[in-house]
Amino acid sequence: MNGNINSVRKPRLKHFGYLLLVILVLVFIYLPVAWLIISSISTRAELLNVPINWIPRNPTFHNYFNILMPGADTSGAAQTFRITLRNSLIVSTSVTLISLLVGSLAAYALVRIRFHFNEIFMIGLIATRMIPEISLVIPLYILASRVHILNTPFVLIATYLCFSLPFAIWLMAAFFETIPLELEDAALIDGCSRLRILFQIIIPISVPGLISTALFVFLLAWDEFFFALIFTSTVAAKTVPVAIAEFTGRYVVDVTGMMTGGVLAAIPPVVLALLFQRYIVSGLTAGAVKG
Repeated sequence: MNGNINSVRKPRLKHFGYLLLVILVLVFIYLPVAWLIISSISTRAELLNVPINWIPRNPTFHNYFNILMPGADTSGAAQTFRITLRNSLIVSTSVTLISLLVGSLAAYALVRIRFHFNEIFMIGLIATRMIPEISLVIPLYILASRVHILNTPFVLIATYLCFSLPFAIWLMAAFFETIPLELEDAALIDGCSRLRILFQIIIPISVPGLISTALFVFLLAWDEFFFALIFTSTVAAKTVPVAIAEFTGRYVVDVTGMMTGGVLAAIPPVVLALLFQRYIVSGLTAGAVKG
């Protein structure tokens, strides 16, 4: 009898331990996000109060109104946030579209057209992600100044493509390899060209993989801070990560403005991830099965 009771208690204790571990992990992940949102609807006095008010007594959306409304009386950093948000959308969208277009052509060529050093070239593509960014700042800065694209969105688009394009090619090549060759052989027999096969057969089949690649590239471009800080010094070219950093002044820190900017900067990636969640999962899992 005691043995049966112990055999029942052990699975329950094991499940309770797993549940407790999951709860701790979720708290560890979502607690900073929750505090970011709470701080954005709090007043500066409540955030600086000791002890801290974990739940605002007088929640307000005045911080969002200051940043988003053109006629609001705001600080300089808040006034420029709307422009930097537009710049981030332009740069991230441009980098994503170019990476998908050029990357799909390059990935298909690498997968289907075999040549010498093919595998070495593929390894070299992913190796570009291992190069420290700081080692490339000076040569890229000199090159950008020579062609007169500093302090413009074009310098960020070109710089981000140096890293996002090889990453996109590597991801799409891995996905294209899972598509059966018989489909392309049948299309070639019917007289289709390589480009027609790519855009009418391969691309429609690869939609989940392309969407997951697009989201990863978009997030890389959206969150990039280092190059945006070095290559841009005017409002016309700055992006959201740089604008959020500028809420920290020399003698004062606009905590509520920084938190509000962080929430607004997180909305586009979160919305995209929620909208295309099923494509992300299917795209990542489909590349793991050959044929």
